[in-house]
Amino acid sequence: MSTGKDYYAILGVNKGASQEEIKKAYRKLALKYHPDRNPGDKSAEEKFKEINEAYDILKDEQKRAAYDRYGSSAFQNGDASGFSSQGFSDFSEFSDIFSNMFGDIFGGASSGSRGNQKRSSPPGANIRYDVTVTLEELLTGTKKKIRYKTYNKCSKCNGNGCENSKGPSVCPQCGGRGSVRQQHGFITIDTVCQHCGGNGSVISNPCKECHGSGRVIGERNLEITIPAGIGSSNEMLIRQEGEAGYQGGPNGDLIIFINLLPHDFFTVKGVDLYCTIYIPITTAILGGEIIVKDLAEKDHSIKIPHGTQSNTQFVISSCGLYNRNNRRYGDILVNIIVETPVDLSKNQQEIIEKFSSDPAFVKNNPKSKQSQEQINKLKK
Repeated sequence: MSTGKDYYAILGVNKGASQEEIKKAYRKLALKYHPDRNPGDKSAEEKFKEINEAYDILKDEQKRAAYDRYGSSAFQNGDASGFSSQGFSDFSEFSDIFSNMFGDIFGGASSGSRGNQKRSSPPGANIRYDVTVTLEELLTGTKKKIRYKTYNKCSKCNGNGCENSKGPSVCPQCGGRGSVRQQHGFITIDTVCQHCGGNGSVISNPCKECHGSGRVIGERNLEITIPAGIGSSNEMLIRQEGEAGYQGGPNGDLIIFINLLPHDFFTVKGVDLYCTIYIPITTAILGGEIIVKDLAEKDHSIKIPHGTQSNTQFVISSCGLYNRNNRRYGDILVNIIVETPVDLSKNQQEIIEKFSSDPAFVKNNPKSKQSQEQINKLKK
């Protein structure tokens, strides 16, 4: 590499340093030698220029490759400050980059084009509203009328905050720019205008209804449509129905949270519906048929095979809730519990005792036999 400035040494990094290491080193040195921290110190100012020159080359992969191959002589066509003709087109470009890296450490926006943009009025806040629905309403979809208190646009001033119809006047401090230009050493920086708060305008005659805010507390009535089924979340977003913005700023949004009431028969897991049905022991032994109604009150027949055990599950396909994401319906899952008879008469007890004394009874209850054998092993 040809002789010249050692940009790696200037930033205090080795030649194989990563971009993150180079940026970190530059940030540390830029903060140390920035003119605002060293007022009147010419050597610090020169050092600041030098580290910016080094960073301008090393942060760009193409420039860095040229420097690694030819040294700083590849950039000798720059001006007296040491900036390459291929580097910053003007100092405002560097100022913008410096502002991006350090934010408002030195007092606000850069002197680039962003500093010329006045702030828009802030938007209103979002509002949360909870709506409760039944499982039947969620199945088919429903409409709900809601009412809530919020900031609404002031009707007297139409949201501009002024008593007269002319609206806000241009800020005399910043001339409508929303920022004030200040000189810090050799860097020109735009700071937010304190007189207008960056809006670029001021209200000299505030509206008596809203006191200049452009909004007043009031009620809002809406009819909302809750679609059928379940989506990826239990939320609905209604644009522009939140709080009115300050001094004409845009409305926030209304976020509807959907809460489901417990159902007497079904429980919900995703888009599937679960229920439990008890059957007599005779149906479990001999087999039979049961009827299950879905949420739309449609009957579904389930055949119970003989010898059905408790916690056997049957599925009624595509009769659950609608899935708005994949446009399919969930299932109804029916869990069977075999009920043991209670309060038997003496005659009933005698019949069961006679039945249980049959030598084949043990064979008819293989799981009971297996459990008893395991218990007997433990006793030994």
